[in-house]
Amino acid sequence: MRKSHKFLSLAALLTGSAFLFFYEKQSKDADDEVISLPAITEDKPDIASITDVNVKKETFFNYLRPGIAIENARIEKERRRLLAIKNALDEQALTSEQEATAKRLGKLYNLEPTNVDYEWLDAMLARVDVLPEALVLTQAANESAWGTSRFAKEANNYFGQWCYTKGCGLVPLQRTEGMTHEVAKFSSPQGSIHGYFMNVNRNRAYEELRDIRASIREQGADPTSEQAALELTNGLLRYSERGEAYVKDLQAMIRHNEPFWTTQ
Repeated sequence: MRKSHKFLSLAALLTGSAFLFFYEKQSKDADDEVISLPAITEDKPDIASITDVNVKKETFFNYLRPGIAIENARIEKERRRLLAIKNALDEQALTSEQEATAKRLGKLYNLEPTNVDYEWLDAMLARVDVLPEALVLTQAANESAWGTSRFAKEANNYFGQWCYTKGCGLVPLQRTEGMTHEVAKFSSPQGSIHGYFMNVNRNRAYEELRDIRASIREQGADPTSEQAALELTNGLLRYSERGEAYVKDLQAMIRHNEPFWTTQ
């Protein structure tokens, strides 16, 4: 089984996780609009027992979809707040609440502002952005062997995230001598999805992915489309030691599983 090289410490991976778990199935956004989203059930499907390949894939994808929707809804809410701050800056009328929001989000995304200005806001908006369902589900399938890996089943880890503190996760059975990493353990599948989103959105290793996504937005295209997912894989060269081969695998999987991607 392929080993991925991860660049995120456990502390960096889990920073801000509390924010996720206070994000209830029903919560109000900045405009007091009630957001209702289903959560991932803790009752994991027995993927390994499913013999029909299409049913196996559909079951796996449908299991994780609600968690991806929750993350993207959270991010869209954060983007709206940043855009509201940008509009207020145009009018030179930033409130103390907006200043506090900027600092909180800056800390969450490892980009604390020395000054809430246009440059900082543009850098934040490049980080605080959605990810295509097709990309997230494809990486989850690739990294967890369609949810059948030991790490998915015992550690709720669907994306191969590593941690570096003894006891922080599960020790890989075939860990190279001299290596000290463990595969991070999450309290729920949602925690793993949240960790993946924060990894991609704030880790320096994936700055290219964020640049590609910003370019997609500038062109007026949909950053959650299948085409966007294909383009964003090019920013994941450092997600795996396999580099370009890993990216090509993801692209092939996205194309091959096109019938499973939702358009909502």
